[in-house]
Amino acid sequence: MARAVPTRPPTSPSPQVDRIPVRKTYKLYVGGQFPRSESGRSYVVRAADGTPLANAVRASRKDLRDAIRSARGAFAGWDGKTAMNRGQVLYRAAELMEGRRDQFEAEVAAAEGIGATAAREQVDRSIDRWVWYAGWADKITQVLGTVNPVAASYFDFTFPEPTGVVGIVAPESSSLLGLVSRVAPAVVGGNCIVVLASESRPLAAVTLSEVIATSDVPAGVINILTGLRRELVPILASHMDVNAIDTWGVPFEMRVAVEEAAIENVKRVARPPMVDADRFDWLDDRRAQRPEWIAALLEMKTVWHPIGV
Repeated sequence: MARAVPTRPPTSPSPQVDRIPVRKTYKLYVGGQFPRSESGRSYVVRAADGTPLANAVRASRKDLRDAIRSARGAFAGWDGKTAMNRGQVLYRAAELMEGRRDQFEAEVAAAEGIGATAAREQVDRSIDRWVWYAGWADKITQVLGTVNPVAASYFDFTFPEPTGVVGIVAPESSSLLGLVSRVAPAVVGGNCIVVLASESRPLAAVTLSEVIATSDVPAGVINILTGLRRELVPILASHMDVNAIDTWGVPFEMRVAVEEAAIENVKRVARPPMVDADRFDWLDDRRAQRPEWIAALLEMKTVWHPIGV
């Protein structure tokens, strides 16, 4: 006679537990690492409607100096790469931006107070602009370089070289597209950069630093800091190991002081083409993406070579 098999009592479903989401911690990006500020300071970043979004690191003078030192250390290696290789490296960063587009769109929409469609366009154009500049890596020398006619038995060549360490004050009005539009032309020419992200809209810049960290861009080539412009811009402008400064994000009332500070070590200064840079249309490809923005942060070197007999 078959033995009855005992059955288990039905299990009751586990109670639904509300999960606490893991909030993102926004940090600095210096030398390929994500340090907190040595000062331990932070400030609240708010959405366009005033809603608190996150705490951003408030970088200090020492943080900025560390970033400049990191950029200087990376310069020889980045400048020493072939132009084609630099283009490949930057194109890889665009590929990774494509994979983070949802996060970029959410951060741009919240920061700039725009809808999903407009935020998507900003992100699309940011990725496309990065690709556009990457494509110039092995072309800019042919456009800017030349063989000069001379009345002697010499060849006279002029060709561009990177300026060195470039400080970039990112535009305040455009958290991602404006940032990319100033970062990409600086690094494609072989410069290493220290970026002061938008003070009020820095979150997309931190996400971009995460993209850079996971790409092939060598540590130290791109360093991104968040903080207060009134504290950091004067230090960046006066630092003797910074060779050029991009002032697109410098408030109008600070520009004269910044340019006077830049005189001390004859920094190259890249200026916006209009007084009110916050009104610049970053979606205008004819003005916002130009080989001239690459040239603005390059030096022209002339070499004489005797003609063999």
